[in-house]
Amino acid sequence: MSSPELVLRVLRTQLRAAGITYKVLAERIAMSESSVKRMFGQHDMSLSRLALICKASGIAMEDVLRGAADITPHADTLTLVQEKSLVAHPRLLLVAICCLGHWSLEQVVETYALTQAECIGCLAELDRLGLIELKPLNRYSLRVSNAFHWLADGPVQQYFREHVVADYFSGHFDGAGETLMCIPARLSLSSAQELVQKIRQLAEELARLHQNDRRLAPAERDGFTLLLGFRSWEFAAFTALRRSTAAASPATPGAAYQTGPRNR
Repeated sequence: MSSPELVLRVLRTQLRAAGITYKVLAERIAMSESSVKRMFGQHDMSLSRLALICKASGIAMEDVLRGAADITPHADTLTLVQEKSLVAHPRLLLVAICCLGHWSLEQVVETYALTQAECIGCLAELDRLGLIELKPLNRYSLRVSNAFHWLADGPVQQYFREHVVADYFSGHFDGAGETLMCIPARLSLSSAQELVQKIRQLAEELARLHQNDRRLAPAERDGFTLLLGFRSWEFAAFTALRRSTAAASPATPGAAYQTGPRNR
């Protein structure tokens, strides 16, 4: 669905919520009802006409445009080439992650040792890569969805594995709002897939809370990172203690456990 269609869809919804029919709208903007219907049906409306309709209906045009932006479909991932471009320049990756956290240019420059010109250059490059859409006054909107994730075993994940994971887990996880869990279990494939779906739902919930808390002042928010992993795995030091399958009798109760899949 194109942007004009989305804008008119949001506008139509808000008009309906306000109890304004095409006939009423036509009278308010001095047009025939058939012309108004045709305008909405053909998705043909200039910005000035949109402004006129919003003013006549008591609807904020900013709310219509923002609503259209919120429902615009975006990609859930970047391409391999895009991710490679990010990890090739750590400062660009830093600004990209800040953008995913909806930081302003001023917040990035105030927090990190980047000049305003360097930060603007990074924003321009992220616009070229398709992560953001750069707007006037160095503002931007994301071109990726709330369900955005890095490519599985892609350049960014590999970079995180090499440079980030050890630093992340070096913390004590005992602060307010912090926790660390490592919970082994033996599951069927269907149960494991069910849990993966619930993890995705958790990520969506985090995105929702993140979006809601953007209304708060910067001083009321802190940077939290959720790092999740779920796979068939056993600690190598524990694997080294396993009995040899040749030494285990198939009739013994523990044999199936010893030769079966590793704990998830």
